Amino acid sequence: MTARACLRWPHPMLKAPAADVPAITDEIRVIWRDMVDTMEAMPGYGLAAVQIGVPLRLAVVDCSAKRGQAVLMANPEVLHASTQPREHEESSPNLFGVSAVISRPRAVTVRFLNAEGALEDRDFVDLWATSVQHQIDHLAGRMYFDNLSPLKRKMLFAKAEKLRRRG
Repeated sequence: MTARACLRWPHPMLKAPAADVPAITDEIRVIWRDMVDTMEAMPGYGLAAVQIGVPLRLAVVDCSAKRGQAVLMANPEVLHASTQPREHEESSPNLFGVSAVISRPRAVTVRFLNAEGALEDRDFVDLWATSVQHQIDHLAGRMYFDNLSPLKRKMLFAKAEKLRRRG
């Protein structure tokens, strides 16, 4: 299909909760294919539909070594999260060129509508869990840097602005 352009922070869609997907249709499958193409073109480990200007609760995640194992999710929600944290450096094409170390639960159980339209519960650990949680945050109108202290967030934005001005 097609790799799509990512919205730039602070686009309003990146700050607003996305709408639920009532059913898996051919239109949704086309969006998912475009999302996977966009994720691979970045390259990245996941993508939420809002990042490419689609205000629906759709996400794709692929943390496999060989790639081509993308999990397609509609309306994902965390059912259970481990108490053991995992730190990982996160970034987003919506605020290009900067990243921050974020602590999230090491493992999560997520419920979502899969590509067949069936409700599925799946366990994710390590990088997969981090990426899924990152995408679910996007769908709720949150960015990874919302998990930072005000001072660290301010420093991150200053660095991003400096990079933007350099071109």
